[in-house]
Amino acid sequence: MEAVDWSHTGKSGKARPAFWDKLNTEQLKIELMRTAYGHTRTLLARFDPRMLIVWYAFFAVAPWFIHNKLVLLGMLLLVAGLTCISKASVLVLFILAAGLVSDTAYLLIVALLFGGGLPAAWALSTLTLKLLVIALASIAIFSSMDPERLSDALYSLGMPAQFSFGVSYGYRMLPILIEEYTNLLYSFRLRGRTPDRGGFLWWRKLTHHGKIAVMAFYPLILNTAKRTRTTVEALEVKGFTYAMTDPKVKQIKLSYLRIKLADCLFFFLSALYIGLLFWLGSRISF
Repeated sequence: MEAVDWSHTGKSGKARPAFWDKLNTEQLKIELMRTAYGHTRTLLARFDPRMLIVWYAFFAVAPWFIHNKLVLLGMLLLVAGLTCISKASVLVLFILAAGLVSDTAYLLIVALLFGGGLPAAWALSTLTLKLLVIALASIAIFSSMDPERLSDALYSLGMPAQFSFGVSYGYRMLPILIEEYTNLLYSFRLRGRTPDRGGFLWWRKLTHHGKIAVMAFYPLILNTAKRTRTTVEALEVKGFTYAMTDPKVKQIKLSYLRIKLADCLFFFLSALYIGLLFWLGSRISF
C-alpha cells in the first residue's frame, strides 16, 4: 500500500497542486537572487559586458522612434529568443506577462468604449510593442551579467567610479536586505494578531498584511543606514577613494575585459538583422 504525501493535500483531503507550494517567500527570494546574479553559462554571459551595454542601449532607445509594426515585431522576436536562451526568472516573466495582458485588455476596453473597435486597439498596440521590446531586452541582458562585470563595464565606459561601485554594492546588499526584511515581517506577524474574519474579499486580512509590510520598511531603512556607514568607513580605511582615482588600479581592475571575435560577430549579426528589418519595413507596412 502506497504512502500518501499529506503535505500536498488540503483540509478536504484532496491533492493540492505542487505549483501552490512554490508561492512562498523563500521561493520569491530565490527567484530574485537568480534575476540579480544572473546565469554565467548562457550565451550572452560569454560576451564582453561593454558590448552588451551598447547593444542594450540601442534596444532601449530605438523603439521609441520606430512606428512600423513589422520592425517592432521583428525586434520582439529577436529579444524574445535571447530571453529564452538567457534562462530568465519565471517570476519576472510572469510579472511581465501579467502586465502585458492587463495592458492589452485596457487598450481593448478603451477602444470599444470610444467606438473605435478592434482597428483602433490594433493602432494603439504600437506602444505595447515598444514597451515589450524594451522589457525583454532588459531581462535578457541584465539576467546574463554578473554584478561585478556590469560594474566594471560601466567603469570602463567612463562612468564615475563611485557610481559603478554603487551598482555592484547594491547587488551585493540585495540578498541581505531581502533576508532582513523577511525577518522583520516575521517579527511583526509574531507580535501582532491577524483578524479572525477576513471580511468581503478578505479586505481585513489584506489591510493587516499591507500595514505590516509598510511598517517593516522603517527599521529596515534604519538598519541599512547603519550598515552603509560601517561599510563606507571600512572602505576608506582600506584606501577606496585613492584606489578609484589611480590609473594603475583601474588598469589592473579592467584588464580582463576584452572584445573578442565572438563579440564583434554578435554585434554584426544584430546590426545586419536590424538593417534587414528596416528594409522590409520600408516595403511592407501594416
